[in-house]
Amino acid sequence: MDVSFLGGPRPQRGVGVVAPFDFALDRELWRWVPEEVSLHLTRTPYVPVEVSLDLARLVSEHETLHDAVRTLHAIAPEVVAYACTSGSFVGGITGERAMCAAMTRAGAVPSLTTSGALLDALAELGVTRVALVTPYTVSVTRALEEYVAEAGVSVTGCAYMGLTRHIWKVPYREVSEMAHRAVRSDAQALFISCTNLATYDVIPQLEAELRIPVISANQVTMWAALRRLGTRAVGPYQALIDPAARSGPARPEIPGLPDVRELPDGEQQQEGWT
Repeated sequence: MDVSFLGGPRPQRGVGVVAPFDFALDRELWRWVPEEVSLHLTRTPYVPVEVSLDLARLVSEHETLHDAVRTLHAIAPEVVAYACTSGSFVGGITGERAMCAAMTRAGAVPSLTTSGALLDALAELGVTRVALVTPYTVSVTRALEEYVAEAGVSVTGCAYMGLTRHIWKVPYREVSEMAHRAVRSDAQALFISCTNLATYDVIPQLEAELRIPVISANQVTMWAALRRLGTRAVGPYQALIDPAARSGPARPEIPGLPDVRELPDGEQQQEGWT
């Protein structure tokens, strides 16, 4: 059949994505992407380390990022995103900015990270008090709390899963349960961390139940990257992406919050809480 009258494939705009070697949710990233945009993914080299602060530092070294971005150079993406939350908050705000600069030098295109996109999303939503859900251990979770606090955002509650591997296997049910544990009445939004944690379908449900914006690592990464292209991510009924979903009744007080015990160093923690 002669299809020459179609004129060839439609022009595409490219978003380069650098992901850690164990990233397993390529298909979730694509769900936020409009038809005219293509994702071009590459991964950092494998290292035999479980999810931890050590791994976050290893996969975010500037030389590693430089090499990863260079592999995307021939495809000529218009923006490059580093899709790793812990890898981009482990060095604080200064470290995150240095990572963006290193990637931009390597690819000669604008660059961003998941953690930088998180701060942009909180600013977009006017959030100064946030609840956190993470799949991480307590040490990695505390590093995220410190990063958010450095940006002037208060953490009102936090629930973590304590996982060091196979994070992509966590079901929506468990993500939802942790979200309800983390959110208290003074939270203006909830952030679900880790690009290896599936969240696309659970966001609208949680926003309806919690009555606050719910943002996630993959969501903010794609939102920020596509905004750099001057286009919008695809996310019906997600407050960050759909302004019509931002208005709603205030969240009611939550009765029966679990007791929180004092730790010797003055920190507060309950099972799965920090």
